[in-house]
Formats: sequence, structure tokens, C-alpha cells
Amino acid sequence: MKHSFKQYIAATAFSISSLFATAQNADQIFKAAGSPANPKVAVSWNRYYDHAGITEICRKIAAAHPELAKLQSIGKSFKGRDIWCLTITDFKKGNPDQKPGMYIDGNIHSNEVQGAEFSLYTAWYLTESFKDTRFIKELLADKVFYIVPTINPDGRDSYFHEPNTGSTPRSGVIPVDNDRDGLVDEDGYDDLDKDNEILLMRRKSATGRYRVDPSDPRRMIQVGPDEKGDYELLGLEGKDDDGDGVVNEDGYTFQYDPNRDWGWGWQPNYIQNGAYKYPFSLPETRAVMDFVMKHPNIAGAQSYHNAGGMILRGPGDPTDQVTYNPQDIQVYDIIAKKGEELIPGYRYLVVHKDLYPAYGGELDWFYGGRGIYTYSNELWTPYLMFNKDATRNPQDNTNFNFDTYLLFKDAFVDWHEYDHPQYGKIEIGGFKKNFGRAHPGFLLESDAHRNMAFTIYHAYHTPLLNVDTVTEKDLGNGLKEVTAVISNSRIMPTHSSHDLKYKIERPDYISISGAKVVAGMIVENADLNITIEQTSNPEKIEVANIPGLSTVTVRWVVQGSSKYSISVDSKKGGVAKK
Repeated sequence: MKHSFKQYIAATAFSISSLFATAQNADQIFKAAGSPANPKVAVSWNRYYDHAGITEICRKIAAAHPELAKLQSIGKSFKGRDIWCLTITDFKKGNPDQKPGMYIDGNIHSNEVQGAEFSLYTAWYLTESFKDTRFIKELLADKVFYIVPTINPDGRDSYFHEPNTGSTPRSGVIPVDNDRDGLVDEDGYDDLDKDNEILLMRRKSATGRYRVDPSDPRRMIQVGPDEKGDYELLGLEGKDDDGDGVVNEDGYTFQYDPNRDWGWGWQPNYIQNGAYKYPFSLPETRAVMDFVMKHPNIAGAQSYHNAGGMILRGPGDPTDQVTYNPQDIQVYDIIAKKGEELIPGYRYLVVHKDLYPAYGGELDWFYGGRGIYTYSNELWTPYLMFNKDATRNPQDNTNFNFDTYLLFKDAFVDWHEYDHPQYGKIEIGGFKKNFGRAHPGFLLESDAHRNMAFTIYHAYHTPLLNVDTVTEKDLGNGLKEVTAVISNSRIMPTHSSHDLKYKIERPDYISISGAKVVAGMIVENADLNITIEQTSNPEKIEVANIPGLSTVTVRWVVQGSSKYSISVDSKKGGVAKK
């Protein structure tokens, strides 16, 4: 029997689709250590997703794991996009609001996109690994994660769908008169060749200071002071749109910076370039602030930026070092040094000292304003290209070798001619916006996993409280002394020292119920029987702090022999009962 060509193609397609459909059967999969073998939500972590893509993944995670994930919008962006938050915990094991919280966000800067994928990867990994990883089960029983993949969804979509460099836009999309001429965005970058990239322009010149690298025609080399070049570099792709004799003056420079909009150490624009109108004047940062204020259980926080391979803590303001006191720095150091071990090529640094002064930053508000131990990771480091030190200079030959041998020249647009309306015959070329700051696909998941492991370590060491021991002593005359030891088995205290100094959060409560209380006290020294009595409301003893890896002891004198229970209630430390 003869078959038509169309029938042959249809049969072939059916065979291929059938093969694909059976390729994910559980009995055909061998689990790789540390990875979900057959996830309910299949996500490719070697690519980037715009806001619609992030929304879809968030919804799929929440739908597939209703007992572990809840999705909510915590606010709207300037253009009305939802700012999504995934709450991840074991909802069957206690009230999430009474568990120590770990807040994670990414993509505060428009072009620093991979923070959204890293945040989402964390939500995906926690929910997909829960069923067969004991550590994750125990973690989500005790802790709650608040994961906001992108807090700049407008800027994210602008970066993807509009012509940009790897470094633009940094801000959101609120129109700003960057060049102070009374007009808005009248002379920004121009995608001259319509390839959705803003590249470099060069022009042949007898007085040029650059020449083509003879070993790689893509690369430009600056000639020596006594040498003659062949090209001059004309800057980023664009033209003089408004006829004022300047090219691209409404481009990257002087845009507002969402990471200079926070209410701790804020300074106006003439001091802190990039500041907007006043603290929390941007709808996106205001939404995050409102959410954090409504969740006093948040004990740790992580913000993802790019690039440079850094684990950063504050202060950003060099005059604000007194805020970061020695006791809290000790906690910061322990966690961050573990991060250096978990994430090869990353270094633990202090913003103002090792990077640059920055006022009104997110991590300083989280710690200074709320007493939350907070890090900001600068994702992607050129160390990852060949697992050795390298620079982020785009003209560094390491970048070209990496593109040639590992990306197969996919990251570079070859130089090509263009007739420019002002410059005449020029050439356009350079690295695409997806290279230099953003991870290449094959390294994206690996670094996401390592950074996630760091945040899980951070979350693990938020306080874990327990009523360890309860002892009784008969005092005669129907009176009894009840002594309880409350332990914190993790590194973080229930209150940072900064929190204690400014009384940001209420004290911890250790209560006895079911007994008639005559007196209540904190035991300062059990051996010497030194106590401090709380005369008001003695059944609920207020404790200023439960230190990390330590205990506090309280005592009551009760009347009668009725049954009683003892509980501890801490905003950042959670609850425990015995």
C-alpha cells in the first residue's frame, strides 16, 4: 500500500511524540543526588523568564503543592503588574506566622535578572524535594520562606523585550528627565540595526586609538601611546535624536535606583545619585516594606543582585558602622563564611568598605529598620568561566575564549557596517545583553542551587526554640517551685543586638498556664540562685532575648498541684510548648 508524504510525516511525528510522552515515566529515571527526579512542575533552569513566565511558574508551583505553597500578590508595580510572593512551608505543621521566616527576593534592578530565577528555583526545589528529602521536611515544619522572585517586574520586561545593554535599564520604567532639559526620554539609546540589542559603535579613523586583535577579529585592542590605531570607538549604539549635539544623553546615566529608595540612611539625589523623591516613594519598594512590616516573624533575609560573585552585608553608609555591632557581626560572619565555602568564587564583603558607599539600600533597611540579618548576593562571577580568577572587563580575552569554546560564539554580535545619520559609515558589534552580567544557561542552575543552599543554611540557623527541661521543687504549705529551661539550638538569637538596642520587636514570652501563679522570675544564675522577679503578670514572663546556641531559665512559684503547661512565644523565634 502506498502512503502519501503527508501521511509519512504524520506517522513519524506520532512516533516521536509517543517516545517523548513515555520518556518521563518514573521507572525510566534514575535520581541524581540532591535533585528532584520527577517533579510535578517541570521547569528548565537554563533560561530566563519574563514576568508572564514567572507568573505561570508561580501559579504552577502553588497549584501542584497546595499543602506547601501559597501564592499572593503583595502589591502592584508602576505599570500595574503583580509583585508575586510564594509562601513556602509545611502548612500542616503549625501556623506559618508563628514560624521563623526567611525572606528572599531578586531583580530589584531591571537588568539584574537572574535573581528571579534563583528565588524561583528555591521555591521549586523546596516543594519538589519535600516528598523524599528528610532535611527539607524538617526545615519546612519549623520555618517559613517568603519568596518574591522579582520586585521590579516592569524593568524586567523592559530589559528582555526592549533594546538594551547588559547594564540597562537599572531602574524601573517611571519616566525621568535624566538630562534636566524639561523633556523626558527624548534621546535614549537607539537600536539602529533592529536586533533588540544595544551594542558598540566603531569607525575607521586615521587618528584612532584602537585596532583589531589579530588573534580574534571580534576584539578591539587599545594601541600604545607611540602606536597608530585604525579605529575610534563611538560609544553605545545610538544617534542624536533631539539635535542638541549630544548622543544618548537620556540613556543609562542618572536614572533612579530602586535600591536607594529605602528608609534607612536615605539621602537625596544630590548626595546619593539615583535616589528618587523620598524613602519608599516607589510603589515596588513600598509593597515590600508593607509586607515585611506585616510579618515580624521574618528573622533572615536575602536579596539577589548581579554581578561580581559577592556575599555582601552592610553598612552601605560608611558613617553607619555603629549600627552593625560586634555581636551581630559575629552572626553575619559565621553564616557568610559558610557561604564562601558553598559558592566557589564568591567573596564575603562589606558594602561601604569593599564595594562603594551606598545610602538608602534594601539590606540596610532590613537590618537597621527591622533587626533582620540580611545579605545581598552579587550573582555571577567570571571565576565560573574556567574555575579560576578572571575579570568582568568585556575586553578581557578570557570572555572571548569562553564565548568561543563554551558558548560557540553565541554571545557576540559580529561587527557589521551601518550608515549612521551623523557619523557616516560605521560598524556595530559587541557582546549581547545576555552576556557579562547574566549567567550563561548551562551555569544558571548550578549557581542557583549553590546560592539556594546558602539561603537554606541561613534559614536553618534562624532560632529554633524548645522547652528543654521542667523541674519541680516542693516548698511546703501547698507551694511548689517550677523551673523551666528554654533552649535555642541555632546560631541566631531571637533578637539581634541592634533590635535589642532600639526595642524594635517585643520581648519573648515564656508562660505557664493551668496553675495558680504566686510569683514569676528570670533565673540569672542557677548555681547561686540569683533571680529577677517580675511582679506584674508573673504567669507570662518577658525575656528580652534568647541567645543563639544557648538557654534561658525561668521560674514560678505556684499554688496547688493542678496540671499545667509551659510555652514560649517569640516573634522571630517561633513557638514551643511542653
